[in-house]
Amino acid sequence: MAKTTKTNTEEPLEKQLWKAADKLRKNIDAAEYKHVVLGLIFLKYISDSFEELHDKLIAGEGEYAGADPEDKDEYQAENVFFVPPSARWRFLSSHAKQPTIGITVDAAMDAIEIENSSLKGVLPKVFARQNLDPTSLGELIDLVGNIALGDAKARSADVLGHVFEYFLGEFALAEGKQGGQFYTPRSIVELLVKMLEPYKGRLFDPCCGSGGMFVQSEKLVLEHQGRVNDISIYGQESNQTTWRLCKMNLAIRGIDSSQVKWNNEGSFLNDAHKDLKADYIIANPPFNVSDWGGDLMRNDGRWQYGTPPAGNANFAWMQHFIYHLSPTGQAGIVLAKGALTSKSSGEGEIRKALIEAGLIDCIVNLPAKLFLNTQIPAGLWFLRRNRKNGNFRDRSNEILFIDARNLGFLINRRTRELSQEDIQRITDTYHNWRNPDGTYEDIPGFCASAPISKVRELDYVVTPGRYVGLPDDEDDFDFKERFSQLKAEFEGQLKEEVELNRIIIENLKKIKFE
Repeated sequence: MAKTTKTNTEEPLEKQLWKAADKLRKNIDAAEYKHVVLGLIFLKYISDSFEELHDKLIAGEGEYAGADPEDKDEYQAENVFFVPPSARWRFLSSHAKQPTIGITVDAAMDAIEIENSSLKGVLPKVFARQNLDPTSLGELIDLVGNIALGDAKARSADVLGHVFEYFLGEFALAEGKQGGQFYTPRSIVELLVKMLEPYKGRLFDPCCGSGGMFVQSEKLVLEHQGRVNDISIYGQESNQTTWRLCKMNLAIRGIDSSQVKWNNEGSFLNDAHKDLKADYIIANPPFNVSDWGGDLMRNDGRWQYGTPPAGNANFAWMQHFIYHLSPTGQAGIVLAKGALTSKSSGEGEIRKALIEAGLIDCIVNLPAKLFLNTQIPAGLWFLRRNRKNGNFRDRSNEILFIDARNLGFLINRRTRELSQEDIQRITDTYHNWRNPDGTYEDIPGFCASAPISKVRELDYVVTPGRYVGLPDDEDDFDFKERFSQLKAEFEGQLKEEVELNRIIIENLKKIKFE
């Protein structure tokens, strides 16, 4: 018994909470249940933030002297959501054991949206549904209520934000293929952000999902003692449910999401930020989309490097990103691996035009099984508008190729993650290559800086494996010797199987049936 207690103590808080919350899920699908759990975590966050300021206003000391603790303007002035009495956590907690608790929580969500226009249409009202029994909901409220218990209120927001982010990832894993539609795995997001280092300027993600790129960028700025307000974020999402998750994810981090837009037409047909020129674009668009509306936009002004095929949106996304880059802008994007080699429907010509225009900075070939919603292999493309001047070395006649296919580790049978060491290795390679004071060297089997002339020779195919070669320890690989070994192993196994079958048949002959 003591051993079990020790394990629970050592287990991170978010994992303990996830296990407890998942146990209460019972027969509810993860896709539906995530809105219940994440909605409650968000409600707890805004209530805690409200209560912290509410207490200061009641005390009425210093700058808060004479302030009215129920005046909504006092909260708006400090970017705190106003929470009406019927939606405050202490009120909900006191009603958690009532059979009507689901109706009470739904009403609380409505009341918060009425008082805070920026949350209109964002919060879930799913708590009175029949498949969520009141007892389980009450237990879940108790569980969420204890998340930051004992922490200073100033710290509770960080704790709740971390738990919200962790739960997003766990729900995505639980949903599998569907989960990948709203969530880009953390290690890929972290790699993209650390490669580009978006410390200051306009950051854009036109297919932003639940907002992971924005959250990770904010973390990076804070880790380097920067100011979060130095980054302005712009986003677009076509799935309204996912957009709601994004708005809550950003609000719980205190990130301004006023420029994160939703429309169901999507970024191609209804670009919500037509005039935006971003300093950074970080995105994971859906792979190989065939019904993106290409037939309706054959003469669109964004197709500066060739008209993308109507049956595949990969190079439409690529050119959409480039169109929105500022004169010194940079982009890091995820695309299906086929975009590295495809020549069908004019894709090869578009890739050639991008290379000859000097826009492609770096290509990273990723390991398999990194994504939740597809087994399609993928690569990262890093683009830069101005590769001759600026803060980086002039690499305008070269492309850096990194082959990371052998990195990462399995977290379950179907899913792989990049480790912190993997992320650091890829990031350091890129920074050493592009920074003026970097000490870059080609590493056989892993990375190579190839001149554009070499890319031309290979007909503009940009698969990293074509350029990095084999690792040094594989250069002396003896094919004949290895083939002989494999043949001998196979023949040995075959003999064993034949002998085993002979013994089984002999034993079956000895069995007497009555």
